[in-house]
Amino acid sequence: MRSALGGRSVAGQVFLLQVAIVVLLVAAAVVALVLQVRHDSDQEARDRSLAVAETFADAPGTRDALAAPDPAAVLQARAEAARKEAHVDFIVVMNTKGIRYTHPKPDRVGEKFVGTLQPALAGGTVVEEVEGTLGPLVQAVVPIQTPAGKVVGLVSAGITTRNVGGLADRQLPVVVGAAAVALALATAGTALVTRRLLRQTHGLGPQEMTRMYEHHDAVLHSVREGVIIVGDDGKLLLANDEAHRLLGLPEDAERRHVLDLGLDPETAGLLASGRIATDEVHLVGDRLLAINQRPTDMAGGPSGSVATLRDSTELRALSGRAEKARERLSLLYDAGVGVGTTLDVTRTAEELVQVAVPRFADFATVDLYDAVPAGEDPDPAAALRRTSFAGIRENTPLHPPGREIRFVPSTPQALSLKTRRPVLEPRLEAAPGWQAQDSERTARVLAFGIHSLITVPVRAGNVLLGLVSFWRSEKDEPFDTEELALAEELVARAAVSIDNARRYTREHGLAVTLQRSLLPRSLPQQNALDIAHRYLPARAGVGGDWFDVLPLSGARVALVVGDVVGHGLHAAATMGRLRTAVSNFSALDLPPEELLGLLDELVCRIDQDETADSAGAPITGATCLYAVYDPVSRRCAVARAGHPPPAVVGPDGDVTFPDVPAGPPLGLGGLPFETAELELAEGSRLVLYTDGLVMDRERDIDTGLAELRTALASAGESPEDTCRAVLDVRPSRPVDDIALLVARTRALGPGQVAEWDVPGEAAAVGDVRAAVSRRLAEWGLEELTFTTELILSELVTNAIRYGAEPIRVRVLRDRALICEVFDSSSTSPHLRYAASTDEGGRGLFLVAQLAERWGTRYTPTGKAIWAEQPLP
Repeated sequence: MRSALGGRSVAGQVFLLQVAIVVLLVAAAVVALVLQVRHDSDQEARDRSLAVAETFADAPGTRDALAAPDPAAVLQARAEAARKEAHVDFIVVMNTKGIRYTHPKPDRVGEKFVGTLQPALAGGTVVEEVEGTLGPLVQAVVPIQTPAGKVVGLVSAGITTRNVGGLADRQLPVVVGAAAVALALATAGTALVTRRLLRQTHGLGPQEMTRMYEHHDAVLHSVREGVIIVGDDGKLLLANDEAHRLLGLPEDAERRHVLDLGLDPETAGLLASGRIATDEVHLVGDRLLAINQRPTDMAGGPSGSVATLRDSTELRALSGRAEKARERLSLLYDAGVGVGTTLDVTRTAEELVQVAVPRFADFATVDLYDAVPAGEDPDPAAALRRTSFAGIRENTPLHPPGREIRFVPSTPQALSLKTRRPVLEPRLEAAPGWQAQDSERTARVLAFGIHSLITVPVRAGNVLLGLVSFWRSEKDEPFDTEELALAEELVARAAVSIDNARRYTREHGLAVTLQRSLLPRSLPQQNALDIAHRYLPARAGVGGDWFDVLPLSGARVALVVGDVVGHGLHAAATMGRLRTAVSNFSALDLPPEELLGLLDELVCRIDQDETADSAGAPITGATCLYAVYDPVSRRCAVARAGHPPPAVVGPDGDVTFPDVPAGPPLGLGGLPFETAELELAEGSRLVLYTDGLVMDRERDIDTGLAELRTALASAGESPEDTCRAVLDVRPSRPVDDIALLVARTRALGPGQVAEWDVPGEAAAVGDVRAAVSRRLAEWGLEELTFTTELILSELVTNAIRYGAEPIRVRVLRDRALICEVFDSSSTSPHLRYAASTDEGGRGLFLVAQLAERWGTRYTPTGKAIWAEQPLP
């Protein structure tokens, strides 16, 4: 018991662990119940306070009493009677200035009420926890209104904190008592289970049990002597691998009587008798075995006997052994050179069977899990698939490559997979477990002449990849244990190559997946452009081309196409960094030339960091084109950094390459970028691409642009047709990556845009609200009238107060309702939390709460504050 409580035994550790878990669960249940009770009590107090206050405010005569010459004289008695009936601590009636007419303590009548009144004066309600004249309490304040909605007074009802917590305090003893009973019952049950476990483990600790098992396993499977344990009833309890080999025991020998194992009568009689024997020599087959036997109960153990077997047969003739050893070393050398010449799993498996046949076996098969050729970790519960096959003859009844195979548990293959050890089946005709796989096919295998089998698991560390089987038909003698060891060594060497190929396949797949994941899987929804895109990876694998579509404020859309020179993981990772940077910079609503300037600084900084870090590599080259399209003005601002120029296909099919200043590639630093303004007719197609589309080793960019012009001129009007027409003339696996982005322009018509000029005076705010309300009614958006008026009131007021004229308001009806206020000031407002004593400072906070998105956009003449609301 002392050992158990001290935690040194398995039983003691289980006891302490279960008691700790029970205590933790009980404590958690108590805390959860107490918190829930108190939360419910607090919520009840808030609900009761609000209900009492609203009931008294709506009671007949309350509003009329406020108009009496002395409201306190009329309402004091009523309030006290209602307070006692409702079981609250106070009901206070006050005027709109917060002066009390009633109070549980009459000397407090006429004093100012402690609490928040503004929401109630506006017609709302207030429920709050305050430090009042009666101490900490929960109180509600509601208005007393005339039928016209005018607030003529206020009513407050509340309950003090000490009364709120009463319910929790009354229930806490019951909860704690129930928890204590549960703890006692759980601990008692755990103690009973622990006591039984203590008896079964004999008080051993985990390390002692682990060490005992490891030594036991080492003795049984590593010692080169046979070990047999026989019970007092004569049944075989245990036999190690060497005993099975020396005595020729069947696989199911354990739990059978030793007299029924097919041993010679003299040896079987000795083992069944349990008598003491020392170095008794018995002839078993062609072996002379020295047997030593002792009873197992001499030291107080269980009754029975243990026998050790040692092969004392004279050494066999050494003739021919040196030649066999040389041949086997040669086989292993050829396997080391000829297996694993490629990083392809299937090819490696084929090389293995080609080395093994016919030098080691007449037929050889490799069965791998489906996940292995794909580069994934295999599932031991899955079926195997025949990956390769080789034999000295054709038309064998063995399964061909590509066949899915599930081995039944009795087969040597299933045993090898289960134990992860090679299995020898010397005589297949005497192996019912193997024949149970498929009786018809196994009969044909035997008729074909195949009579012996070695099956070896393909292991790479702790990962089981599959199974290799070696079959013999030409030689009459079966495989032996030495050949079993050779097969294990041969497969072990091949397993390294197969695993290397699997890992390469996985890493290559991860690289491709990374590159794919860094490109947009789906484009964002927007109405300004119809978009289609294509990406073709290069033959060399992962590349650095990318594209993106980024919705901006004011229904505008940014299009970006970029290219990082090179291939591989570094190019893909750099592409991901640049794409993320462009996405983040676009949120600033910068002009294209300023965004490229920031991106250029970023690339310079990345190069500096990578150069300082020897593990990294600088960006060898990167280009980018950034365009912003405005569907209201139908203008597109384009800037490029060393990137090929865009193509524009007009509604009439005319193809042009606008003169957009090239700019230096990213990373040179210090050089400016320029923006070109394009006016695009509705239905025009803007084509952005990377240099892999128009240039390679066999043609220059002028030839590529001419071919692109021809393809665009004959393409259909839709962006999808344009993509197909452009890429139909390109190889499916080009030398360099190709990214293609085609956008057909749309325009917001006059019916979707409303604009007003606003004079710089406060009275103009009301005119703006009225105009917006009328326009929303025309658009059928009456549901948004209230929030839109409030948003524009705050934004226009800020522009009049802090901005500069001219001031202009624009409302767009797109996928969302967009409100914009323009002024000529460059001062940007910022969101802040106003203090309780501030009279203002809450306008932008309200805008941020009411709008789905809002922000500031700088224009050549000033700035615009915008806010978006989702359409109903």
